Amino acid sequence: MYDIKNSESTADHSFRIAILAWLLGKKKGLNLEKVIKMALVHDLCEVFAEDETSYDPLFPKDLNREKIAEIRKRRSRVQYTPEQREERIRRKRDSEEKGLEKLISSLPQEFKNELKSLWLEETKGLSEEGRFVKQLDKMENLIQALEYWKEQGQIERDLWIIAAREWCTDPLLSDFLKEVDEEFKK
Repeated sequence: MYDIKNSESTADHSFRIAILAWLLGKKKGLNLEKVIKMALVHDLCEVFAEDETSYDPLFPKDLNREKIAEIRKRRSRVQYTPEQREERIRRKRDSEEKGLEKLISSLPQEFKNELKSLWLEETKGLSEEGRFVKQLDKMENLIQALEYWKEQGQIERDLWIIAAREWCTDPLLSDFLKEVDEEFKK
């Protein structure tokens, strides 16, 4: 959508989340082994399941770069009803779970069980650690977007900040978000 040069890979993203999980999870007193493992496996399914951003519904699949730039200039953001949001989350989770199953199908059962359990715990927010890593995922997306904004000026900064505030309800991450926002305003 933004035609970013040298965009981060899923590996880059997961690595930074693991570092954030280690540092911030320690400060929060969470199970560090669990949060770091969750951070490392949370996007493994994207090997087979396409990632979707909250902006994707604005763009029909057949749009060219000029049309995308035109839509982007409107600074639009998709507004979902709670039902639409839940349906979108369910579809995404189903697609990702199928991708994960395909990816881990040949692993030893014990490892497969642990990996899937950690992935589900984060994806569904079944524990404090899972909810924390899920919010860190959004926080890392924001940091990356702000880095693109600072370097290339193509990101709608305010929309990313609004979205991050909606997702990051953990008090420690809310404070971290304020610090990140202030740092990038300089």
